[in-house]
Amino acid sequence: MKTPPLERFLTYRLHVVNKITDRDTNRAYLSDCDIPLGEARCLAAIGRYAPLSVNDLARTANLNKGQASRSAQALVDRGLVEKTLSASDGRGVVLTPTASGLTQYQRIIDLIARRNDEIFACLSADEQRLFGNMLDRLIEHVQSPAEGAED
Repeated sequence: MKTPPLERFLTYRLHVVNKITDRDTNRAYLSDCDIPLGEARCLAAIGRYAPLSVNDLARTANLNKGQASRSAQALVDRGLVEKTLSASDGRGVVLTPTASGLTQYQRIIDLIARRNDEIFACLSADEQRLFGNMLDRLIEHVQSPAEGAED
């Protein structure tokens, strides 16, 4: 069996789609919401799942702890997120959106919905559902059973 060319591997193609959509989405976040991609993704996670620890933020936003911590601090500095001491862990912090953070969160969610529609416009509604189901199966397949054990 002959090995296919690089550009035919699914992982390569997923990476290409990811890089292109991240580039274009970053531009949209900056122009529409005045916030970089990483911070926008963190605010989306905090807005959706608050209260979150930095470890929880890293997991939900698919970042490492350092990236999540830096983005969280940038959001605190912007006044979009409040950082308080955790009641259950005296050394930990809890992240929650501020009122202006919730407003920005809604703008980000609206932008995510718009970008999603733009990216998947070439697929019919049935194809989008099918592709979504396949992605869910792939995510479930590749996730490590020990994921999150570093908390």
